Amino acid sequence: MIEKQPLIEQHRQHETDTGSAQVQVALLTARISHLTEHFRTHKKDHHSRQGLLKMVGTRRRLLNYMKGRDLSGYRSLIAELGLRN
Repeated sequence: MIEKQPLIEQHRQHETDTGSAQVQVALLTARISHLTEHFRTHKKDHHSRQGLLKMVGTRRRLLNYMKGRDLSGYRSLIAELGLRN
């Protein structure tokens, strides 16, 4: 399982920030990569794959929101997380 606290501390905007778009995208990216590794072993786990696709869509919507609100923050976040956009 992923460790949330280091990701939150790395991507937060201020001291008490736990739910900004940057933090949510970082947490979703970690969960997506964890599940992707899971599917390399368990190819027929279709129930979890549906949850993965839902997470990918949520991350996409958050990234679109960030692109409209804070373009420089969006670009730095996708570069830092290694997302291709």
